[in-house]
Amino acid sequence: MPVPENALSLTVVDPSAITVDALKRLYRITGRSSVELRDAILAGAPVYSASLFGNDHIHVVPRLERTAALLDELGVRYTVHEWTDGVVEEISAELMRQIIQSADGQFG
Repeated sequence: MPVPENALSLTVVDPSAITVDALKRLYRITGRSSVELRDAILAGAPVYSASLFGNDHIHVVPRLERTAALLDELGVRYTVHEWTDGVVEEISAELMRQIIQSADGQFG
């Protein structure tokens, strides 16, 4: 999944924590095929990325939030990355939520 220049992404830390049921649930939230998801998880790549700005912001950010909520519910560890102008930095889930609220304020 290509990551936009200004985005947030979620990456599963421990691929063995993802069950078949979890993969199905991720598929329903993210819209990515189970093969894409499995490949991303095994490669240590983002399972979902959301552009912070742009026309699809209103659709992708809720999916990002639901993906994080599902991983939390399942007890699956994940990392959050902020991508800004091509630079990637690991951030906390709390900071991700603050960034989303800040970005949402620009569209409200």
